Amino acid sequence: MAEPKIKYDRQLRIWGEQGQAALEKASICLLNCGPTGSETLKNLVLGGIGSITVIDGSRVEASDLGNNFMVDDSSIGQSKAKCVCAFLQELNDAVKAKFVEESPDALIETNPSFFSQFTLVIATQLVETSMLKLDRICRRANIMLIFARSYGLTGLVRLSLKEHNVIESKPDHFLDDLRLNHPWPELKRFAETIDLNVTDPVVHKHIPYVVILVKMAEEWASKHDGCLPSTREEKKEFKDLLKARMIAFDEDNYKEAIEAAFKVSTPRGFSSNLRQIIDDSAAEVDSTSSDFWVMVAALKEFIANEGEGEPPLDGSIPDMTSLTEYYVNLQKIYQAKAEADFLAIEQRVRKILKRIGREPDAISKKIIKNFCKNARKLTVCRYRLIEDEFNSPILPELQKYLTDEDYSIAVGFYILLRAADRFATNYNRFPGMFDGEIDEEISRLKTIAVGILSDLGCNGSTLTEDLINEMCRFGAAELHAVAAFIGGIASQEAIKLITKQFVPMSGTFIFNGIDHKSQLLFL
Repeated sequence: MAEPKIKYDRQLRIWGEQGQAALEKASICLLNCGPTGSETLKNLVLGGIGSITVIDGSRVEASDLGNNFMVDDSSIGQSKAKCVCAFLQELNDAVKAKFVEESPDALIETNPSFFSQFTLVIATQLVETSMLKLDRICRRANIMLIFARSYGLTGLVRLSLKEHNVIESKPDHFLDDLRLNHPWPELKRFAETIDLNVTDPVVHKHIPYVVILVKMAEEWASKHDGCLPSTREEKKEFKDLLKARMIAFDEDNYKEAIEAAFKVSTPRGFSSNLRQIIDDSAAEVDSTSSDFWVMVAALKEFIANEGEGEPPLDGSIPDMTSLTEYYVNLQKIYQAKAEADFLAIEQRVRKILKRIGREPDAISKKIIKNFCKNARKLTVCRYRLIEDEFNSPILPELQKYLTDEDYSIAVGFYILLRAADRFATNYNRFPGMFDGEIDEEISRLKTIAVGILSDLGCNGSTLTEDLINEMCRFGAAELHAVAAFIGGIASQEAIKLITKQFVPMSGTFIFNGIDHKSQLLFL
């Protein structure tokens, strides 16, 4: 067997050893192992998930061979859960795999405590009544839950859990925290040791742009009553001053300074998102509070005191044109400030833990340091119960989606998937699953869909005839291409939840295979 570091080399570069360790400790339960469930679990097994349990009470039929690559001719008549489980085990023998030959609907009904043993439950192809029951079960047990479903040329993915806190949100674009608009004393003193008017051309073109901007901002402030450039004209004037300092056209450091000049004018403080987090009622901690909220409480205190209105510095600086000596010294200054901020927050964390009756060392230095490094990027996600969304969606949003040409098909599929479940409850089969006339099926499905819209407060709203016709034409088929796509989305979100890295999606993800569009509905 390959060494884990070699085996998982590519993904370790994305979520690191800490993320991989979380995956390897995780226990996943899959409900229904048709193509959607199998494709979802396949991705997680290849990624090195700790253990899987497959729940499915059906037998492999000839029709399964056309859409599920994890069964073959020899599987016909055998337990689907057993066959899929054996195939997945072959993909990665480090993963512990077991199966239960039982209907997921029956298990939800008769043994709700079964699900409390898992890190995450992935429920595929469940009808509405089972979705609602499972959602309540997992909420009570504080188990993460993902619903995934493919149905003809459409599909959905929906996450459900009380709260998910992300420290390493890893946004695609985030402004470097260089404090050019408010340099601390050590950075100022370092800048003072460097002369921007140095005559040596080699030194002049290798002064780091951080130093150039700190010194030039200080010079500007001294001539403008302590204010930094704020208006469009002032910002242009400030850039012109930087250009005037260049003594050669090839001075990349000054070009970098001009490109980064806007950072001098960036308002002090932090994002509204972080403000919401530190002002959240959960930041008023007690003995039941999670480690995350204890650290947020410490962060709030730090910002109000040592931080002087700023979160802790993360300590990293970007690459820049510079003499090696200057760059190394700059790195040390930023790292020293980050370390001092970390120590201040660590001290506050220890005091808070003691105050709420927990062991002062209950949260490790490593976790606190990681929290400090990512303090500006914290994210808190909360999800509505499925039942609440289904019974009382955000009406203005629903009405907007129904009348918006860009969203009408996505919300149409959302309503029609619910209508198809009610159709199945009434007629003991999904619309289109028979060989007779389809007109009656279309009429019945339309009546149910209009009824759902009416119950939700959208009286008079309807869906296009074409979309209702397509839904009946689908006949509840799981097409492998759609199932693989939905499975890919579901497994991607599972990894985000388990590793607590990157921000998982909120709302309901709807795939429209007719127009090749994916959209999120926030209801």
